[in-house]
Amino acid sequence: MELLEQIKQAGIVGCGGAGFPTHAKLNCQVSTFIVNGAECEPLLRTARWLMRHRAAEIVTAAGLCGNAVGAGQIYIASKGHYTQAVEAIGKAIEDLKSPVKLFRLQNYYPAGDEQALVLEVTGRTVPPAGIPLDAGAVVSNVATMSAVYDAVQGEAFTQKYLSVTGEVAHPAILRVPVGTPLLECVEAAGGTPLDEYRILCGGPMMGKLYTMEEAQRETVAKTTSGITVLPPDIPLVKDRETPLRVILRRAKTSCTQCSRCTDLCPRHLSGHPLRPHMIMRKLAYAADPQEILEDTDIRQALLCSQCGVCEVYACPMGLQPRQVNLYVKGELSKAGIRYDRTGRDWTPEEAREWRKTPSRRMAVRLGVGKYYDYEIDTLLTPDIRRVRLPLKQHIGSPAVPEVRVGDTVALGQRIASCPDGALGAHLCASIGGVVTAVDDAITIERGNA
Repeated sequence: MELLEQIKQAGIVGCGGAGFPTHAKLNCQVSTFIVNGAECEPLLRTARWLMRHRAAEIVTAAGLCGNAVGAGQIYIASKGHYTQAVEAIGKAIEDLKSPVKLFRLQNYYPAGDEQALVLEVTGRTVPPAGIPLDAGAVVSNVATMSAVYDAVQGEAFTQKYLSVTGEVAHPAILRVPVGTPLLECVEAAGGTPLDEYRILCGGPMMGKLYTMEEAQRETVAKTTSGITVLPPDIPLVKDRETPLRVILRRAKTSCTQCSRCTDLCPRHLSGHPLRPHMIMRKLAYAADPQEILEDTDIRQALLCSQCGVCEVYACPMGLQPRQVNLYVKGELSKAGIRYDRTGRDWTPEEAREWRKTPSRRMAVRLGVGKYYDYEIDTLLTPDIRRVRLPLKQHIGSPAVPEVRVGDTVALGQRIASCPDGALGAHLCASIGGVVTAVDDAITIERGNA
């Protein structure tokens, strides 16, 4: 069976981002294949653990995928200060006599953003509103490579490695079935001493924040990279829970047009025509935002990656340009307005090298600096008795169920399939057991299968 078909049958999607189906992403020919081991977000430790403990598997899969896309250059890019991980990858490359190369990155945020990676490794800027493929590159995550290696061995993508950190008794790396309740992951890490808390799914910059009540309904997805338990009174939580009307009112009344948000914007520094301070200015003078949707400066919001540098690190007034951009992007989308890419010269700003945002400073300003230096190397594999597997855990069409309530399924058995001709991914049972519900998700409870 060819590699792309093995990946498709295993149901693999990108583990570090929006969940683009991997068999579709790799169905191309490019000059450069990059494996992302930078762990873009502060606090996450999953990629580091995988590179330390599954280095040979990652290097092997990187070589296979690089060959599949015809890449003349294959890189695993990781931050230089991940000393043990970098040494493990380097040794695996040497032992396997692999053509894969190791690329050391500086410790800045967002070093793990795929467009930043392409620029660092190749020197080429991904075009505005473009993807790495437009710059002759494909980027994939180290966790995805780990899953690809397993697929080549005949294993479906059913288990997730993820960091559990923050206000838990024993921060750890967990290997759990896809569909595991988030709160069971917290309990596996010793639980939390907090009576009131929030659950952050993903990293502190771009992850999704849940209340205690919301978290009870959420489960580990194919794309889940980490879970952080947080107290409710830190800046990260307070900023996320600020009502949109307040954010927009502050933006209209308090922006000083200092342009610091633009000066430090990673997309602007890479050469994109994105100037957040201009969006703030246009919004301030508009009686109704609908009046300015056709404005070129407003359309720049479509280039925003939502990284958060502007509001966490750059703005001296404590404003939230990222949330303003997100609001504007939503209004543009409702109006059917897309970014019209023009021009061909997207040259990085000369100041980019000395305007990179320190990762540690981001964590401190978010109020999560106390967790930044946690050394996490313990692997836990809790016994999970019940999973809930959403049919849509990826970009594209939801998977179509192949099982009914009452069916007995085995670990790794396909339970939902990608529709013919559609972009999507298969879904396989992450535990053996009995199907107890089929709706927008498939619920399985542990049995003897």
